[in-house]
Amino acid sequence: MMPDKCSVTEEGKQCVNPPEFIVSIVDGKDEYMFGLTCQKHRTVVTGKLGILQNEGKIHNGKISFTPVKSVGTDCVHGDVDDFVQIDMKKL
Repeated sequence: MMPDKCSVTEEGKQCVNPPEFIVSIVDGKDEYMFGLTCQKHRTVVTGKLGILQNEGKIHNGKISFTPVKSVGTDCVHGDVDDFVQIDMKKL
């Protein structure tokens, strides 16, 4: 599950836009997730992460923006056959 809003807060107010990108730092073969952002705040996040990298507060590496993809499924129905009865007397 992901938050339904962008991770950016400006002037004490949480952004109300839905997240469009997962923000991470790619450092060689490792990747570190930092948050979610909307298109409007993409440049703000890039600038802030660049500053934090220059100050040595976070890993150096390429700042990556991966588009958020919606995934849906209808494979879980909750049929009677899906439930397991546990007999506590036998435990």
